[in-house]
Amino acid sequence: MAATYRQPGVVLTDRLFTVPLDHDRPEGEQIEVYGREVVATDPGAGDRPWLVYLEGGPGFGARRFVGREAWLGRALRDYRVLLLDQRGTGRSTPADRQTLPLRGGPREQADYLAHFRSDAIVRDCELIRETLTGGAPWAVLGQSFGGFCVTRYLSSAPEGLSAALLTGGLPSLDAHADDVYRAAYPRIERKVSAHYARYPQDVDRVRRIAEHLADYRPVLNGGYRLTVEAFQSLGIMLGGGEGSHRLHYLLENAFVRTATGPRLSDAFQEAAQGALSYAAHPLYALLHEAIYAQDHRPTGWAAERVRAEFPQFDAEKALASGTPVLFTGESVHPWAFHCDPSLAPLRETAELLAQRTDWAPLYDPARLERNEVPVAAAVYHDDMYVDTAHSLRTARTVRGLRTWVTDEFEHDGLRAGGERVLDRLLGLVRGEA
Repeated sequence: MAATYRQPGVVLTDRLFTVPLDHDRPEGEQIEVYGREVVATDPGAGDRPWLVYLEGGPGFGARRFVGREAWLGRALRDYRVLLLDQRGTGRSTPADRQTLPLRGGPREQADYLAHFRSDAIVRDCELIRETLTGGAPWAVLGQSFGGFCVTRYLSSAPEGLSAALLTGGLPSLDAHADDVYRAAYPRIERKVSAHYARYPQDVDRVRRIAEHLADYRPVLNGGYRLTVEAFQSLGIMLGGGEGSHRLHYLLENAFVRTATGPRLSDAFQEAAQGALSYAAHPLYALLHEAIYAQDHRPTGWAAERVRAEFPQFDAEKALASGTPVLFTGESVHPWAFHCDPSLAPLRETAELLAQRTDWAPLYDPARLERNEVPVAAAVYHDDMYVDTAHSLRTARTVRGLRTWVTDEFEHDGLRAGGERVLDRLLGLVRGEA
C-alpha cells in the first residue's frame, strides 16, 4: 500500500511502478521505477490533472522538495505532480558500482545500461500514465536532460501528452557527441573568462592550485585522486546562476600552512570531492555521452578527443606559458574512472559503452514537424550545458513550439527563478503569453 504523508501545504504519496527492463521484451526482466506524488492541500486538489516532472542528468533522481519550494508551488495550483525518479536513479532500482556486478561482468553491465536512455524512460512514463490516469494524456515538464526525454516523448508517443514544457533541454536532433562538444568548448571558455573578469584574484589562485596538484598528485581525504584535469572540471559549476560565486568561495580557502609547507585544506578537499564525486549519480558519468548516440557511430570519449582541438584548455601549456588555467565544464572523460573511487570499478563498462555502435535513433524529425501537442521551451542564452543554436534549430522543427529565449537565467533557471519560469511556459502553451 502506498505511503502517504504531509509537508507544509502538500500531501505526498510514495508510488512504485514495475516496468520491463527491455520494453521490447515485456515478459522479461522487470525493474522498479519510483515516483513521488505531490498534491496541494487545497480543496479539490486531488482531482487536478497530472504533470510529470523529468529531472536533468542523466543519472539524477527527481529533486527532493520541502513543501512548495521553487516552481512546485506554481505547478500545484493547476496540477497534481509526479516527481519521477527515472530508471536507475533515486529510489528506483539502482545502477551503480554496488549493484551492477549483479549483472555479471563489464559486457553484461554495458548491455544492461544500454536500456537506460531517454527512449526507455519515455516508455516507462507511458506505462505509468496508463496506471495513474486511466489512459488520459498528461502534461510533462523536462529540465535539461529531462527536456531531451520530452523531445523523445514528442517523437514517439505524443498521444500521451496534453502539454509539453522544456527548460534548458532542447537537444539537437542529429548532432553527434563530437558536434556537441565542439560547440561546447567555446561556450565554456566564455564562462571562464567571465568568471576571471568577476574575480581576477582567482587567476592566481587557480594557477597555484594547479601547480600544487601537478607537483604532489594528492589523494583527497575521501579517496578521490585530484589531478589537474579533474580540478579543471570544477568549471561545471559555472553553468548555474550562482556557480561563479560558489566556485570563488571554494577556491579562496584552498591552502593551509602546515609543518611541511602549504597543503590543500581539509575544507577545500571536502568541498572539491563533494563537487566532483559521482558516487550519488554514477549514471551521469556512464551514460553522459550515450544520450547523444543514435547514428551507429561510437561516442568514443568525444569530450576528451574534441578537447585536443582547443589547446587553450591544456593546463600544462598554460602553466608553462603563464596564461590563465581554464576550467572545463559539463563533460565526462576517461580519467574520471581512475580518479573517482565510486567509478573505478566501472572503468571497463564505461569503455564498452563509449565504443558501442548499436544505438537506436532517438528522435523523429518528420513526426515533430507534424506535432499537435502544445509545446513551450525556455532557451537560456549562451547556456553552458546545452548549445543555444542547436536548441533553436530543433525548435524550428517542432511544429507549434513556442520559445522563450532569455539571458535572465543560466541553465538552472527553473530552480533559481522560483515560479516565474514555469508560469511563463504555462502562459505560452495556453496562448496567454
